[in-house]
Amino acid sequence: MRSIVYLCMLLFFLTGCVKADYRASNDKEKTQVSVQNTATRKENYRSNEKVAKHLSSLAASIPSVKDATAVVIGPYAVVGIDVDANLDRSRVETIKYSVAESLQHDPNGAKAVVVADPDLYERLQEMRRQLQSGRPAGVMEELAAIVGRVMPQVPNDTLENQNIRSTRQNDDQMHKNEQQKLKNEQNDQSNSHMNTR
Repeated sequence: MRSIVYLCMLLFFLTGCVKADYRASNDKEKTQVSVQNTATRKENYRSNEKVAKHLSSLAASIPSVKDATAVVIGPYAVVGIDVDANLDRSRVETIKYSVAESLQHDPNGAKAVVVADPDLYERLQEMRRQLQSGRPAGVMEELAAIVGRVMPQVPNDTLENQNIRSTRQNDDQMHKNEQQKLKNEQNDQSNSHMNTR
């Protein structure tokens, strides 16, 4: 039985190569393609564990962050921060924004999601311990559940506002110099000036 399977595999392989060679020889006769040599950019690859440690230390360096943990899988990361439990919600959001801003400027943290919920922080710590001990079973599902809990809707940068006039209806009431100042300020603060991911 095995010999029949091997024979069929060999037959498929040989017939596939013959057709590919025939097409390649016909293509060479029709046109010749010129390719310019390009220098390849050397990528500095780091393990997910090293990136997680780096992102954790970067997040922990922000004032009012007691501790931070991160779970990194490929280019994506979830960073959990531990803040004082007595802080009000607006202050926690400001701290989260500061952490996200610092991570955005780091090439490894550009696609990171920042969470400040104590429950999610503990779950991320446990996931990181599991990954460090070589037991990654269930980590992807857990990470997907965390991100789904934090970001249940489509990210804002993929949605476009079609009704631009409604936001600019009061601009006509301002003096031209004030309009220009406002426009410059809005451009400085807009997402279009942020690095693309």
